Amino acid sequence: MKAALTLLLWLACQWPMPVRADAIAVDVELVLAVDASESMDPEEFAIQRAGYVAALRHPDFARAALSGPNGRIALSYFEWAGTVRRQAVVPWQVIDDDASARAFAEMLEALPTGVFRSTSISAALDFGASSIETNGFDGARRVIDISGDGPNNFGGPVVQARDAAISSGIVVNGLPILIRPSPIFPAIDRYYAECVTGGPGSFVLSIRSASEFATAIRRKLILEVSGVAPDPEIVPAQAGTPVDCLVGEGARRRLSDRFYPELDR
Repeated sequence: MKAALTLLLWLACQWPMPVRADAIAVDVELVLAVDASESMDPEEFAIQRAGYVAALRHPDFARAALSGPNGRIALSYFEWAGTVRRQAVVPWQVIDDDASARAFAEMLEALPTGVFRSTSISAALDFGASSIETNGFDGARRVIDISGDGPNNFGGPVVQARDAAISSGIVVNGLPILIRPSPIFPAIDRYYAECVTGGPGSFVLSIRSASEFATAIRRKLILEVSGVAPDPEIVPAQAGTPVDCLVGEGARRRLSDRFYPELDR
């Protein structure tokens, strides 16, 4: 069954996607999908947001964005918890110089802050993939960069959403945050490696301390926009103990009294 699914995904990736005649050619279409769930405490969330802002303002990011054949990329940002936070979206922008990168960072910095209920990585992947398909750009590469500190526990199964994104030619990279490991599944880097990320050249870059945020995010963004193959920093799964990609959903059912039936809006 697994072999058949792998073959179907490979065949789907070979089928050319229709491109709008008026689509703007870019070197990469990059979505930054950032965890704003309540497992991210206010300090952790603030450090995460500041890390993205600092990375986008760094001259190395602009240089990487201009390094491809088209000399520009398309970039979007959103935050998610149990659903995508529509109040915390920076819509698609062309990054083609230092000024445009800084302008994007300013829009990101001005977004309202807050953390919300539940963790739906699947909703974030679905939203990111749909956004890429309808954004009016034609990228040589299409990437969703997803960060978070806990497993999926709301919405559809994460593997299903991940596989759907990959089948449409999107690469999913991960930035698992292990500063305060999830009590549900502490090895969230393994979860991201096996359940969340995928596609040609995909990778996981873990963050284990607050001091690593800005540098790790900058490094990750530069790798993604430049297309340079990274050395994956993934903790190998233990032999005979594969990751349960429904571990978050299982915990939600067992601890239903600690979860809410509805989400903040």
